[in-house]
Amino acid sequence: MVAVELYRVVREIEELERKLESVPAVGPERDELAAALREACALRDRLKKMIAGAKD
Repeated sequence: MVAVELYRVVREIEELERKLESVPAVGPERDELAAALREACALRDRLKKMIAGAKD
């Protein structure tokens, strides 16, 4: 189940990165996307650690 969530988060990160490239360099929309991207990356890292911990 964790792997499925990791897959979903990775896809979300890819989508956020695409959106971030298409918005102006400065503005509230960019700030919101950047914050969402940071949160998604942190979640991805936590999920990867959970999977790595389960393998040990």
